[in-house]
Amino acid sequence: MDHARALPEYLVRRYLGWRATSYADNRSWYRHLAEDGQHPRAMVVSCCDSRVHVTSIFGADQGEFFIHRNIANLVPPYSADGEYHGTSAAVEYAVTSLRVAHLIVLGHSGCGGVQGCYDMCSGHAPQLEQSTSFVGRWMDILRPSFDRLAEGEPAERLRALEKEAVLVSLENLMTFPFVRAAVEDDRLTLHGLWNDIAEGGLEAYIPGAGFTQI
Repeated sequence: MDHARALPEYLVRRYLGWRATSYADNRSWYRHLAEDGQHPRAMVVSCCDSRVHVTSIFGADQGEFFIHRNIANLVPPYSADGEYHGTSAAVEYAVTSLRVAHLIVLGHSGCGGVQGCYDMCSGHAPQLEQSTSFVGRWMDILRPSFDRLAEGEPAERLRALEKEAVLVSLENLMTFPFVRAAVEDDRLTLHGLWNDIAEGGLEAYIPGAGFTQI
């Protein structure tokens, strides 16, 4: 692994500060987590965007959420093709092994992945159309939603597409046999949320009513 390098000094300092304060003050709790394993009540599928901080939004402690992050918080449809499926594997583990009670898809404002999909579908991002673009092929999951967008200002359509990313993921989750079985047996509930980063707002999807401010 000749390409690996030492951790940046500012991260080393932050780690040492954490270990001397937060860890030292809660040593027994961390040991409990290590010895007893994880028992999260919920899984959250959120975006890789560094501005989306799930544990801060909900004031969560270590061990409370099983979090999976990817570009544009998308869940692909079920496909048992033997290929690499990181998001599908995380969902499978959360539902069948951890037996979480809630599965939350959290979208957000200003999503770069959704912007990329919007630009690609509008013909303004030919580089994402290339078969070699991992981002472009991932955003194909959202492409059908672009064709369903109502006419309007670009900013309004983009925000609508961000929320469509949440809805598409909820729809795709139900294509997983083990997710559908857990939902139908009342062992699992699905939730769709959208976070307005600038305003600190949080909207929840309500069937029949759309996204509603919490």
